[in-house]
Amino acid sequence: MSLDNAVTKPHERMAAALAGELDAVNTLIRERMASEHAPRIPEVTAHLVEAGGKRLRPMLTLAAAKMCGYDGPYHVHLAATVEFIHTATLLHDDVVDESAQRRGRPTANLLWDNQSSVLVGDYLFARSFQLMVETGSLRVLDILANAAATIAEGEVLQLSAAQNIATTEEIYFKVVRGKTAALFSAATEVGGVIAGQDAAMVKALFDYGDALGISFQIVDDLLDYQGTDATGKNIGDDFRERKLTLPVIRAIAAGDADERAFWDRVIGKGKQGDGDLDHALMLMERHGTLVSTRDTAMDWAQKAKAALTPLPDHDIKDMLSDLADYVVARLV
Repeated sequence: MSLDNAVTKPHERMAAALAGELDAVNTLIRERMASEHAPRIPEVTAHLVEAGGKRLRPMLTLAAAKMCGYDGPYHVHLAATVEFIHTATLLHDDVVDESAQRRGRPTANLLWDNQSSVLVGDYLFARSFQLMVETGSLRVLDILANAAATIAEGEVLQLSAAQNIATTEEIYFKVVRGKTAALFSAATEVGGVIAGQDAAMVKALFDYGDALGISFQIVDDLLDYQGTDATGKNIGDDFRERKLTLPVIRAIAAGDADERAFWDRVIGKGKQGDGDLDHALMLMERHGTLVSTRDTAMDWAQKAKAALTPLPDHDIKDMLSDLADYVVARLV
């Protein structure tokens, strides 16, 4: 999901406030993605890591650590760990989804092959665990290892739920918590842990990351039906890929027998023709599911902001609050 196009850009303000730390993260990433024996590893990794992403997840780790007063070196290791885990999952996702583009560029599996993408993703996971261990914190290792397992679990759950029109909102949120929110919450949580914060502060950081990640994914799913060229989304991609996202799940639940038959044909069986996307949009409008999904994304953004309340006053705290607003700003 792109964060380029709202009126204000708190992630850019945060990047400026964390510029020195982000430079150190980028240096560490370049060092650790090197391989003496397999030059394809840095080639594939660089293609994705240097493709213009916002470094949002590692920035959350740096921000949490800084806000909590950490002055050691290991928040940089943790931020690089988070970026490596994220990059590894993207490499694997593009193979699973048979994607041809990411961030406006050809995917690694298209430029090289599926085998390279899978194996380089595995390499980055291994590198991420090396970086975790260097912090010397078993608690950090536990949090990030659990996050990596939860991400994989969420992706497998999504596979089993895909194209099944019986998929419920409960399953949808389990998928979202797995594939997206788990890394957001781990990114913020480890920033507090490495800074030695107490359980209440660490829980607040976890809750912020969890709610932000859920809102982030709901917005991404909604923009597939309501986005514009400026948002970087191709309208209807999720529909064509038969993904059951929240506005569709709610439209199916509210629909009559004829509507469910339509959804079974286009999503369940994948028999799509001209006009089906427009009809799907009409059904979502009829049942108000685009509006209700927008409201749900806004609710999760408010939960993220509320989670920040126990944290110390800090410029970074204000930026994190603004970031929660910004994630949903494109829906206004």
